[in-house]
Amino acid sequence: MSNRQIAIDLLEKLPEDMSLTDMAREIEFVAGIREGFDQLERGEGIPIENVRELMSSWIVG
Repeated sequence: MSNRQIAIDLLEKLPEDMSLTDMAREIEFVAGIREGFDQLERGEGIPIENVRELMSSWIVG
């Protein structure tokens, strides 16, 4: 499925009264997820141990 078709399908599923800003955020979110999957397919993933370290640095308190 092309990127254009993915965007069209997504937009058709969103509520009619959604703002353009919220629509753009939804498209950006889906694009980020797809890019992540593409990176994994290219072997560019981050080992889970590194993810845990990163996440612990994000926690405040």
